[in-house]
Amino acid sequence: MQRKVYVPGVALLAALAAGCTGGSGTDGSTADAKAGETSTAAAAPGKYRTLREPCGAVDRGTLRDLLPGAATLPEEQREKVYAGTAAVTYDTDRRVACRWKADSLDATHHLLVDFERVVSYDSAVSDDDRAKEVYARQETAADLPSPTVSEEGEEGSSPGTSTSPSTSASEPAKKDDAKGDAKDDAKTQEGESGSPSSPPATPEGLEPRTLAGLGDSAFLNDVLVRSGSTAQSRTVSVVFRTSNVIVTVQYSAQPALTTDVPDSKELQEKTQAVARNLAEQFSDSE
Repeated sequence: MQRKVYVPGVALLAALAAGCTGGSGTDGSTADAKAGETSTAAAAPGKYRTLREPCGAVDRGTLRDLLPGAATLPEEQREKVYAGTAAVTYDTDRRVACRWKADSLDATHHLLVDFERVVSYDSAVSDDDRAKEVYARQETAADLPSPTVSEEGEEGSSPGTSTSPSTSASEPAKKDDAKGDAKDDAKTQEGESGSPSSPPATPEGLEPRTLAGLGDSAFLNDVLVRSGSTAQSRTVSVVFRTSNVIVTVQYSAQPALTTDVPDSKELQEKTQAVARNLAEQFSDSE
């Protein structure tokens, strides 16, 4: 009776020992394999987790320059103009904006600063990559003119700025045709705007274009709106991306006189100055 009970017990212990020995020989490879199958590496989060307060992002000296009409107002009204008006947003961690406006006898000026923090809800796509997609859509929507290449191989900012051998001085006939076309264009502009001296939407060299050295990528748009007998309004926009944040600066001017046209170069320079200052602020907050 004792032998019948003892032998199976020894066999059971031996089997258990063999099983433990076999398991230890795998070094946990089975468990590791299962863990590897279920774990995935999440994409890196964006550099910026919060946004700056937009109404305080533009210094007082810059506002004085951009909103000259505010200087003529009583102190209380002037301070209200410089304080700006915050845009209503549903998530201030994702998007904030501020607007300024000032009227004067000569013109009305508007300024807008908009910050958008892009967040990817796809674990396989980083915030930066999602921000690149959002920025690319905005640049495409701006419909910037395609750059051209001159004889020296330098890129221009818009069609018509390059020089071609086929338009050399040895071909006066083509030059005459070009003059005729220019006259026809002038007549067309005269019919549309009521003035034979109406300037182009943007002067040569100041056309909408991409910008170098501003954030990770940037572009500038310049739109002149002619609306019948009312004054012409020009709006310059600079949009740039820095990591997972997209910044938009819009500056516009509408002269009081219908014959006046807002200066494109001046507005572009001032808008770019604001954008570059904001880019430095984001760099300092890293």
